Amino acid sequence: MSIRILLLGGGGREHALAWKICQSPLLDHLYVCPGNAGTNQEPKSSNIDDIAPDDYPRLVDFALKHEVNLVIPGPEQPLVDGVEGFFRKVGIPVFGPSALAARMEGSKAFSKDFMARHSIPTAKYKTFQSTQIKEAIEYVKTCGHRVVLKASGLAGGKGVLIPETEEETIAGLNEIMVDNAFGDAGSEVVVEELLTGSEISVLAISDGYSIVALPAAQDHKRIGEGDTGLNTGGMGAYAPAPVATPEILEKIMKESLRPTIDGMRKEGYPFLGILFTGFMLTSSGPKVLEYNVRFGDPETEALMLLLSQDVDLAALLLACAERRLDSVPISFKSGVAVTVILASEGYPGNYPKGRKIVIGKVPSNVVVFHAGTKQSGDDVVTAGGRVLAVTAYATTLREALETVYAGVDKVSFEGMTFRRDIAHRALTLMPEKPGGLTYAQAGVSVDAGNALVDAIKPLVRSTSRPGADAEIGGFGGVFDIKAIGYTDPVLVSGTDGVGTKLRLAVDVGIHDLVGIDLVAMSVNDLLVQGAEPLYFLDYYGCSRLDVPVATQVVKGIAEGCKQAKCALIGGETAEMPGMYQEGDYDLAGFAVGAVERNMILPRPDIMEGDVLLGVASSGLHSNGFSLVRKIISLSGISYEAPCPWKEETSLGRVLLEPTQIYISQILPVAKAGLLKGMSHITGGGFVENIPRVLPKHLGCYVDASSWTLPPVFKFLMQHGNVDPLEMARTFNNGIGMVLIVGASQVDEVTAALQGGPSLVYRIGEVTSKPGVEMRNLLAWVA
Repeated sequence: MSIRILLLGGGGREHALAWKICQSPLLDHLYVCPGNAGTNQEPKSSNIDDIAPDDYPRLVDFALKHEVNLVIPGPEQPLVDGVEGFFRKVGIPVFGPSALAARMEGSKAFSKDFMARHSIPTAKYKTFQSTQIKEAIEYVKTCGHRVVLKASGLAGGKGVLIPETEEETIAGLNEIMVDNAFGDAGSEVVVEELLTGSEISVLAISDGYSIVALPAAQDHKRIGEGDTGLNTGGMGAYAPAPVATPEILEKIMKESLRPTIDGMRKEGYPFLGILFTGFMLTSSGPKVLEYNVRFGDPETEALMLLLSQDVDLAALLLACAERRLDSVPISFKSGVAVTVILASEGYPGNYPKGRKIVIGKVPSNVVVFHAGTKQSGDDVVTAGGRVLAVTAYATTLREALETVYAGVDKVSFEGMTFRRDIAHRALTLMPEKPGGLTYAQAGVSVDAGNALVDAIKPLVRSTSRPGADAEIGGFGGVFDIKAIGYTDPVLVSGTDGVGTKLRLAVDVGIHDLVGIDLVAMSVNDLLVQGAEPLYFLDYYGCSRLDVPVATQVVKGIAEGCKQAKCALIGGETAEMPGMYQEGDYDLAGFAVGAVERNMILPRPDIMEGDVLLGVASSGLHSNGFSLVRKIISLSGISYEAPCPWKEETSLGRVLLEPTQIYISQILPVAKAGLLKGMSHITGGGFVENIPRVLPKHLGCYVDASSWTLPPVFKFLMQHGNVDPLEMARTFNNGIGMVLIVGASQVDEVTAALQGGPSLVYRIGEVTSKPGVEMRNLLAWVA
């Protein structure tokens, strides 16, 4: 079998690809459009200079006429233009994504929204149309962090501004949004949180299912040494970058690359080709800066020299295009490759062309890739800003640097500009002697844990009550049962979490309210057994401890404990790198209460004819949020938008309204012996929860028309098209606690409850038929 390949592009990236492809025994011929003076010199390779590289119909005709088996677009513009579709229609495979998939580079706003949907670690951001200059300025004034300004569309790698001050930021917004500095690329602007750390590039080949990551690289964008001066397309690169440890690369694959490839496939635009992802290695882990959907330049020049000698690049790219990537082996040399770009004088601004290039004899392990060059008679002359990419491979970084600069010294042309400090970051980071690992290097900060304890001590202390001083820092919490005056107490315990309501809290950025939920879910379960909550302990698990966030959560827990009149006597904070997505956390709570033995609920004398009183909920409480989040996503309303039934408050804040804690309102009535039983309406709604407190031979009916369905539940039912019976078995629907009362004591109990924070309704009766009969459900849709 022999193959013919059409390679689109004419830079250093394309020459490097051509150099490796032409080593393939499968290759019959390589056509490069438009190519450069270097691609034309490779064996079995020729340039196409009579067809414009963006004239896709003519290129299709050429490919059919010359029996091309594979097309490889080099730059991003053809991919965003949809070149893949032109060739797919005539049955020629393309190593590159469809136009839909290429939006990952073509629109930064699109790619950021994709990352948000799939929980891929990235910087905080907000997107603005060019007409929203006032809103954008207001955002940068109030967001509380430094920002990066990114033109959403393609801007040749130069559509990013990193202002130092607020004044520079506003000027940058005007430059992009008003002055159209980047043309149509700036019609939409992404304002992004400035991340700090080491930056790396990871190129990964994928056929939509399999993923093969190439060695991580670092490039040098600035024109001047020491990373000074204007941004360029790249002045040099080296790979592998030592800062990208195996642990970091594993995290990148697990948290970013795999979710990206899987997410694109699931959304209907599977990715095929090379996904070139920029990462910032922040203190909280790798975060995606941006996606590119093609080979990087100058990273590709270095990476081609790292491919093992026996890797057949033509066979590899064809296998990927035919969605059988896992059928072709790929391996890498163990050394280091370095690329130094030789640029024209004046680049990245205006520069002269047509200057003669002289290349002497370079070391055997150096390859000079052509970028902005062309043949002029017998001479090769400059024809672009970046002219040549001198690239060397060696077993060590220092040796590779010595060799590449020896190669640079063999090249000359008038005005030749280059940097002498390529890989300076790696040299700075290289230790003289490896140091011992620390717990912090493993991702666990003891200092952060201590800071959290100091921050929450006053909050915990505020929950003290008889029996507990609510001091933390020891090995366990202590409660003096004798101090609370019970005669024959029975201890009652309960444990619970907050469920996927946590996802909403993280997305909205409000963390204290779920702390109240955590307490409420446990102490309300104690209450239904007639118990007084005595003390509470919490568990907080995360990947990296964010002290301000954790403090807000504990603030809410302390508030919940005060409402329940129980002491917060201890807890566990677990920082577990790799167990959670960055920014996520999990909560669990454990409560202990006491009740006199003869007052335990439910009582055995529940009978047919007993009355069900419903005590109003404060909202959704903490159950059913997987369905809630699904409905909100279908509604098209964001959490930041005004709540449709409470416009002065955001939808996210309304949905986060914490679970009502019923202790102060109901416990005195229970202690007075006026209640036969209680049911906490949590997951399972009325249908599943009320039978838990009834004798097996009894049931009940609930009259859905006896109270008004709150707006939040009407919204969910309408936008999710949820059946009323499904509502009754999923949500509390406005009733958070059901009390079972003897018929003769209904008025006395109702009067005793009236002074509390929640309204009370007569909602049904105990019946002789087991189960729950929901009556008048159609009242909810009226």
